[in-house]
Amino acid sequence: MPTAYALDDLNPNVAAMRPSATLAVSARAKALVRAGHDVVDLSAGEPDFDTPAPIVEAAHEALRQGFTHYTPNAGIPELREAVAAKLHRENALDVKPAQVLCTNGTKQALAMAVLALCRPGDEVIVPAPYWVSYPEMVRLAGAEPVFIETTAEGEYKLTAEALEAAITERTRLVFLCYPSNPTGAVLEPPELEELAAVLRRHEHVFVISDEIYEHVIFDSAFRSFATFDGMADRTVTVNGFAKAYAMTGWRLGYLAGPRWIVDAADTIQSNFSSAPNSIAQKAGVAALGMGLEEVQRMTAAFRRRRDFLLDKVQALPGVRCPKPEGAFYLFPDVSAYYGRTAPDGTRLDGSEALCLYLLDACEVALVPGAAFGADAGVRVSYAADMDTLARAMQRIEKCLASLR
Repeated sequence: MPTAYALDDLNPNVAAMRPSATLAVSARAKALVRAGHDVVDLSAGEPDFDTPAPIVEAAHEALRQGFTHYTPNAGIPELREAVAAKLHRENALDVKPAQVLCTNGTKQALAMAVLALCRPGDEVIVPAPYWVSYPEMVRLAGAEPVFIETTAEGEYKLTAEALEAAITERTRLVFLCYPSNPTGAVLEPPELEELAAVLRRHEHVFVISDEIYEHVIFDSAFRSFATFDGMADRTVTVNGFAKAYAMTGWRLGYLAGPRWIVDAADTIQSNFSSAPNSIAQKAGVAALGMGLEEVQRMTAAFRRRRDFLLDKVQALPGVRCPKPEGAFYLFPDVSAYYGRTAPDGTRLDGSEALCLYLLDACEVALVPGAAFGADAGVRVSYAADMDTLARAMQRIEKCLASLR
């Protein structure tokens, strides 16, 4: 008889992880589409624009020139130089190319930083709602995520008081992600300075600043966290090309920070995956050299969509939704609908049940807030055209009105 295996047979750090809920919802929606259903998918965190032409042409040229072989593990020199120049030009960061590691997507950059810094038993502060993979990366490293709850009433912003209260002797890292996935919240420079002031009192704590949405920002000023006094030597800045340049499928990201951390992450990557693919790296060089006109055009479209969708969502009875200042998500508090009953008799006891109801009965795909550590809300992506957003809201309004 074959041996029966179970989770107990796995590395306990892996057994503690959960699969990405955002990818799971998107996969279920796509399966329904393949089966012939007219699903409106607002679950994916992916721009609906095509990658700008100069970037695509750079990839074609790389192929024509036969640039199809392994590259240095940390990335080709011209890409590391371009990233360092970008960080100096746009973010006022004094970073040398040797302090840059290019990775297979921004998600990998985050994971390499966590694995480089975290030790078994460490605590990592994760403000909630959080991007779904942060706590799982922490668990994989053998550390423990410590969550700080933020609320719609507080515009989903981490406060200095809450950060101070969460720090212990075991605290190793703090995750910061502004503009935020999933809420779109932005911390203004004075608010970030308040967090930096707390961290200056706790020199044993490092920061991972996830800045992937830095250019998708509407009414606020963006400032990299490493520019605040005392933070450069303790902050790993993580970014990439997916959101600003509509390059999600190219799988290209990077991290930058203190040389000793970057070198450690470089060693880990050399044993996990090696360098990003050569064609994407050439495309990344072109992206950083093309200016921000296309990026600003896409951001202007996201702003118009935000304004349209926010009006619709805030008009839903019982729903609270702060105005997001960046990214391309709304995160409304929909808990007023919990405890109600669907027409088929199903009781909706939380965000997962509500999202399943909207997907099955209304064919609209959203992501439950429980996936982000905030069951009161749901994530609504407005990385879709106006007609699609209008169609989705018509269905949502009808389905919510049918609840009893």
